[in-house]
Amino acid sequence: MVIFWIFAVIAMVGLAGYAGQVAAVIKTVRAGSKGTVAGTPPGQAPEEDFCPPISILKPLKGLDDNLFDNLESFCLQDYPAYEIIFSIQDHDDPVCRIVRKIRAKYPHREISILIEKCGDGLNPKVNNLIPAVRAARYEHVLISDSNVLVGRDYLRAVASPMKDDRVGLVSSLIRGVRGRTLGSVFENLHLNSFIAGSVCLLDRFLHMPCVIGKSMLMRKGDLEEIGGMQAVKDFLAEDYIIGKRMHDSGRRVVLSNYAISNVNEYWGLKKFINRHTRWGKLRWKIGGVKYLSELAGNAVFISFLPLLLSGFSAMTASLAIGVSAVKMAGDYYLGRRLDTGMNPLLYLFVPVKDIVIGCIWFVPLLSSSVVWRGNRYVIGDNSLLAPYPESGLWTLSTRVFNALRTREA
Repeated sequence: MVIFWIFAVIAMVGLAGYAGQVAAVIKTVRAGSKGTVAGTPPGQAPEEDFCPPISILKPLKGLDDNLFDNLESFCLQDYPAYEIIFSIQDHDDPVCRIVRKIRAKYPHREISILIEKCGDGLNPKVNNLIPAVRAARYEHVLISDSNVLVGRDYLRAVASPMKDDRVGLVSSLIRGVRGRTLGSVFENLHLNSFIAGSVCLLDRFLHMPCVIGKSMLMRKGDLEEIGGMQAVKDFLAEDYIIGKRMHDSGRRVVLSNYAISNVNEYWGLKKFINRHTRWGKLRWKIGGVKYLSELAGNAVFISFLPLLLSGFSAMTASLAIGVSAVKMAGDYYLGRRLDTGMNPLLYLFVPVKDIVIGCIWFVPLLSSSVVWRGNRYVIGDNSLLAPYPESGLWTLSTRVFNALRTREA
């Protein structure tokens, strides 16, 4: 009985925290309905006429879901002057065919295909961005991931806050869309609840910048003042570090209420687990003891623990079912407010997803290594990466295998 009430109280606290996240998302989205941009003073309308030339930097590797349409959406912007730089590391990358088709379809756009191998750091995305930033023609640079789909008014919306010289970085609200597999549904549910809720809560109520690198608009001069991309080349969370250093330098970090679509269609469950295991390790190394609050905030996971520890009863089942129902209803409401277009029946997977996330939560406490794009690293403080220390036996066996494979070839 005591165990039940302990977890019941923790679950209620978790739901209270979740209510704060929902309120923060509503406040952020509501700001857009009034014609304001989240992060600007209340009641101040965005400067629609402020349209500085922008260099859009697209670091690309491999093929993502809906890739052609994602990239094409940046060619359709209602914006007076901008360039797009598709930055690729390898001539043999299949994404090269896609970007050549994009460039051929839109010959009137300033589109560059930059293929340049860069191995300056341990973060492959930053390695992709270093030559792109160098090649950018314009002072305002927008870093945008390949799995992002935007509307025609996107550039105008994110450029508006930069009218204020005190603003150093503008990031965007993110929503997950188009899930067709279980892994994709889980990813979109998590993006539209925990991720969106946490980012909005930190920004709107706690006034703490929380930058997600899928959309970051900056001035090259401000970026150089905090060390440029070279300063974050060995960090896993380069977006967080950029936002933090921009904030520490005295620049404002603004969260735009413009929701960009993160297209996830055909993810497998393994990809979902690997991604959020990596993200969990990242948050543990950045937040330290604050990471513990995530477990308490997962009300669904907490509500199921009495079932596991005390067995089935009317009380334990009622707690798990009641908390799950509240969470499903809240996530459905968030999905509607974010206009994700998700089938209402898919919200029945919310409790399962939250239980999986709860299990993943423990992994960062036991392991500090991650595998990212085929490379293994160890994550240190603030997500600083270091090569994984291979044992002498592993190194020797790898060399022997490579030698034999070369001889056979």
